[in-house]
Amino acid sequence: MATASVAFKSREDHRKQLELEEARKAGLAPAEVDEDGKEINPHIPQYMSSAPWYLNAERPSLKHQRKWKSDPNYTKSWYDRGAKIFQADKYRKGACENCGAMTHNVKLCMERPRKKGAKWTNMHIAPDEKIETFELDYDGKRDRWNGYDAATYARIIERYEARDEARRKYLKEQQLKKLEEKNNKENGEGNVSDEDEDEDALKVDEAKVDESKQMDFAKVEKRVRTTGGGSTGTVRNLRIREDTAKYLLNLDVNSAYYDPKTRSMREDPLPDADPNEKFYGGDNQYRVSGQAMEFKQLNIHAWEAFEKGQDIHMQAAPSQAELLYKNYKIIKEKLKLQMKDAIMEKYGNAATDAKLPRELLMGQTERQVEYDRAGRVIKGLETSLPKSKYEEDVYINNHTSVWGSWWKDHQWGYKCCKQTIRNSYCTGAAGIEAAEAAADLMKANIDRKAASEETPVPAEEKRLATWGNDVPDDLLLDQKQLTEALKKEDERKKEEKDERKRKYNVRWNDKVTAEEMEAYRMKRIHYDDPMKDFLH
Repeated sequence: MATASVAFKSREDHRKQLELEEARKAGLAPAEVDEDGKEINPHIPQYMSSAPWYLNAERPSLKHQRKWKSDPNYTKSWYDRGAKIFQADKYRKGACENCGAMTHNVKLCMERPRKKGAKWTNMHIAPDEKIETFELDYDGKRDRWNGYDAATYARIIERYEARDEARRKYLKEQQLKKLEEKNNKENGEGNVSDEDEDEDALKVDEAKVDESKQMDFAKVEKRVRTTGGGSTGTVRNLRIREDTAKYLLNLDVNSAYYDPKTRSMREDPLPDADPNEKFYGGDNQYRVSGQAMEFKQLNIHAWEAFEKGQDIHMQAAPSQAELLYKNYKIIKEKLKLQMKDAIMEKYGNAATDAKLPRELLMGQTERQVEYDRAGRVIKGLETSLPKSKYEEDVYINNHTSVWGSWWKDHQWGYKCCKQTIRNSYCTGAAGIEAAEAAADLMKANIDRKAASEETPVPAEEKRLATWGNDVPDDLLLDQKQLTEALKKEDERKKEEKDERKRKYNVRWNDKVTAEEMEAYRMKRIHYDDPMKDFLH
């Protein structure tokens, strides 16, 4: 029989218990009885939750498994939070060096570490905490809500309700204030139309509606991934039920595609309609308006900055990326302003209200200019040529003009002496005459030589060999050599078909005769010939 483990005070008690159990087995001692005075059947295991029917047991017994009777030492109470027992006036030996309480040491102190502890200042001694110890039962140790005060949650509910009430009150006051302002304006102007009165009544009714109900109008709870088919989520992109559904705006099957799962229609269902009359132009219009464009610019700036070597990542550190983009825009704006100021300072600003000087406005000046009858300037207005950063009008070697001032026969030269050799000494007019005389003499010599030479007799062109596809009409071939060339061509073809007959040392002859060329042309396969497959 399985029995519960019992703690004995001494070995003598343990020995007496064993002797009593042996006497009961032999029938020499009375049987063990339970609390109700009934005899315990030794053949029924005490750990069984339900005894077999043939043992005639009235009810199961689990006394040895758990304490079925509650222990009076166990309690349901909990710690008294924040309770204090004694407030000392000065520091006591053995107390906490930081706050001065006797119930803990400095390592376990929960107060803020002081610059100088209570041990040295002997001031602001913290009271001693109330230390309690409880002996909890099995359920008490595992109770999640043991010691929880429900009144604390009631305070949270009251705080949230007070906030919602204040918010509703504020919104209602704002709406009523706007309506009063509008009514005062209309009373000052004159009569009010019936439509305006209806609109005002409608706004008053909306102001009286509970603001929380208006907030939850577009809130729909759907079940997704639960035992019934889904998790609980919130959908806030639903349309107002009075408006026409976006998929009913254009019933053409070839119009904008509507995705029923995401309830999105990216394209415009009515692209030809008047934009002032239609209230929906597709979901893509939200991607190119509002803060969507700013977010795209922020992403592009993060990508470009990362490619240029900066440690920036939009997804890993979005706040850093946004701050850098903000600084980038500020610096860019400053650079634009600086450039604008520099240009205006250099060239002036025609858009300013400052009056121009009278001399510039009327075009008057003290300079005297003389013109002829044709309108050409005679005196007083000399045109100034622009200067470059290079040296100009530097004459060397007695020249009176610069290099490149004269051009003849695709050659540059000096205009003063008409020489085409750079860095040469200037010869003046005498050099020009000598150069012209030399050129005339050279022309005369060329003409004399051309007249004395006889025209050569043209040699007859002898075409022995033929190459390509053009065959001359006067081609003469030796029949004997042509026959030998045909035989050689046949042998060469056989060697190409059978690799085993090819010799190891191959000798090539670069000299090709007309007969060999003709034999190659005759034996060649013409791939455009429709009868090429019947040739042997």
